[in-house]
Amino acid sequence: MSGDPDQEYFSDGIADDIITELARSPSLFVIARNSSFFYKGRQVTIKQIAGELGVRYVLEGSVRRSGSRIRVTAQLIDAETGNHIWAERYDRALEDVFAVQDEIRMAVVAAILPAVADAELHRALRKPPESLGAWEACQRGLWHMAKHTPADTEQAQHFLRRACELDPLLATARGLLAFSYMWTGFDEFARAGHEMAAVEARKAIALDPDDSYALATLSAISLYDYANYEAALEHADHAISVNPNDFGAWLGRARAFANGGRPAEAEGPLLIALRLSPRDPLKSSALNTLAFARYYRGGYAEAAKLEQGVIRDYPGYAIPHRWLAASLGQLNRTDEAREALRQAMAISQTSFDFFTRQRQRWFRPEDYEHMLDGLRKAGWQG
Repeated sequence: MSGDPDQEYFSDGIADDIITELARSPSLFVIARNSSFFYKGRQVTIKQIAGELGVRYVLEGSVRRSGSRIRVTAQLIDAETGNHIWAERYDRALEDVFAVQDEIRMAVVAAILPAVADAELHRALRKPPESLGAWEACQRGLWHMAKHTPADTEQAQHFLRRACELDPLLATARGLLAFSYMWTGFDEFARAGHEMAAVEARKAIALDPDDSYALATLSAISLYDYANYEAALEHADHAISVNPNDFGAWLGRARAFANGGRPAEAEGPLLIALRLSPRDPLKSSALNTLAFARYYRGGYAEAAKLEQGVIRDYPGYAIPHRWLAASLGQLNRTDEAREALRQAMAISQTSFDFFTRQRQRWFRPEDYEHMLDGLRKAGWQG
């Protein structure tokens, strides 16, 4: 919009980079450059563009250049309603054209993915279950997975199985179902869930060798079933390489570090995950992982504060109560520690016993003893 047609290459370059980066996400259907650019400079409505291209959301923007500075605006619009889902403005000094282009590309993509996911989730929640499409059923499944209750986990798997029935070739649905089975096995402390997860993950990989949900599931299985930290890291890194915006893949990388004796290295991937998707259904698990990674490093006050936040937002999630009790025990906050310990056992005695009565294979002996030390200081008699 600078009035200088010679500068058009810059705006085209940003648009092209954003399209390329968004297209790497398996959860998005992104129209190719040539079709998108057909509408550049034309007087057409967003609804018309969306209808002709068969899309639900349109990202539009502009570039203004004045001397050595540029201003880039971008907005994401729900074409059906005309509502703005997200908008941002970027003012930059144009010292290095390509560096600015890369910076804006990454900023926009990091904002768009969670905005679309959130909009799709709310769209799916408004529809009756019998009218859901395959991807909408995936979104409903994710929503229930985040609740961390047995009833919601059952509902999550119902919707994910339905998604697989509606579209047997949708690898993402298989990958999500595998991920759900993985955590059912973890929550219920049964290897059967992990075996079902492995089956579904292999089905997803057969459909798409680069399905990031399935790769994240294999990462978790490598960690929790076999304590193979390197394999867990390898699968997580593969998932990140094909989908750098996958929350679960970054979480898998962090868990491989946190449980494998490298807790300091877990923090970076977790912060990336939380920045990419600040309202992700797996946010509670990421925050809990960040808390126990800090616990392992002796950051008990930080761990306690994090777990208190998780418990406030997810009161039925049993695991954070145990880590809160251990953290408060290490801080000699005796009364609070005893109450956290009581809550941990009251919410799920089975869960508490599973993690304390014997060392599970993914716990390094020194990490397991470190946790027990905090719990004993909280008043546990085990």
